[in-house]
Amino acid sequence: MLLQRNKLGSVRPPKRCRSDMDNTSTSDIVIINGNSHPDLANMVAERMGIKNGGCSVFHKSNRETIVEISDSVRGKDIYIIQTGTKDANNNIMELLIMAYACKTSSARSIVGVIPYLPYSKQCKMRKRGCIVSKLLAKMMCTSGLTHIITMDLHQKEIQGFFDIPVDNLRASPFLLQYIQESIPDYRNSVIVARNPGVAKKANSYAERLRLGLAVIHGEQKETDADEVDGRYSPPPTRNSTPQHAPTSSNRQRTTSVSVGVPEHIVKVKPPLTIVGDVSGRIAIMVDDLIDDVQAFVAAAEMLKEHGACKIYVLATHGLLSSDAPRQLDESPIDEIVVTNTIPHEIQKLQCHKIKTIDISILIAEAIRRIHNKESMSYLFRNVTLED
Repeated sequence: MLLQRNKLGSVRPPKRCRSDMDNTSTSDIVIINGNSHPDLANMVAERMGIKNGGCSVFHKSNRETIVEISDSVRGKDIYIIQTGTKDANNNIMELLIMAYACKTSSARSIVGVIPYLPYSKQCKMRKRGCIVSKLLAKMMCTSGLTHIITMDLHQKEIQGFFDIPVDNLRASPFLLQYIQESIPDYRNSVIVARNPGVAKKANSYAERLRLGLAVIHGEQKETDADEVDGRYSPPPTRNSTPQHAPTSSNRQRTTSVSVGVPEHIVKVKPPLTIVGDVSGRIAIMVDDLIDDVQAFVAAAEMLKEHGACKIYVLATHGLLSSDAPRQLDESPIDEIVVTNTIPHEIQKLQCHKIKTIDISILIAEAIRRIHNKESMSYLFRNVTLED
């Protein structure tokens, strides 16, 4: 490259063409991935016009995880694309080791791109367990991650477990577009929440599409929180008079129990019922995750009994564990639509009803905006608290 001199004899830097600026904007981006979803990482890298960084992740004979990064990451922005699959524990360890390897190699920033966050359903205290999502967040922050990009968390409050910024992207625009373009006569549809916990999400879809809403209420079996776990033993009773007994003036306003602490009233769940009209209409069930499909199959059978002509299931994450493809194939559900946040090519071969929506363009745009320090609000436009 030739240097030009001005009239005073000083060196003047050459003019930079537009292509040089474009190359500079992406030259310090490195995208690496583990073994969870290499196809998604390649699609994101291709959309951004950059090469997927050289990172080898493999397991030794004793199942220890080894990470080898062939390219230099010193002073660069690293984006680690690693989603959760049925092999969640290995996915997590690969992510943590890759992040720590980049941290010890003097990377400028390390962003974890985790489309589906594992253990996101264990975000509440149950029985004598623990909040695993909080533990996972601490581990990720300690490993060296400086930012998290994820999609449709099971509970938005999980973002508060992290000590680093978290961008919770939404897949609803892709699913809404699919309803409008790929479901014939979608105006004759009704959005269905398979339980009251999904009613807010279903209501958001119904309002955006100007459709009706139906909610399935009741349970077929007891939930894990209702099972007897040995903590229902009654406290010992006291026959002695309490030391600080209420005075005569306060006795009329004080209510006492006869024996010890009163018991909780047993919850009796009613049988499955539908609140709303689905007769002769297309039923569209929406949720954030499809894993154990027994609840979806039971809801679909009830919708069919109440006269639904077609049944669709739309969700962001399609984990589809165990024999879910076989159950879906034998169910009255006509179509299952999920995004490619989790690889499910094998499940698609086992069930022809499963359709996939590509969301790599959303992840690529999020990475580009974060790298260029642009606002992320465009990706969250028209998002309400119910989403």
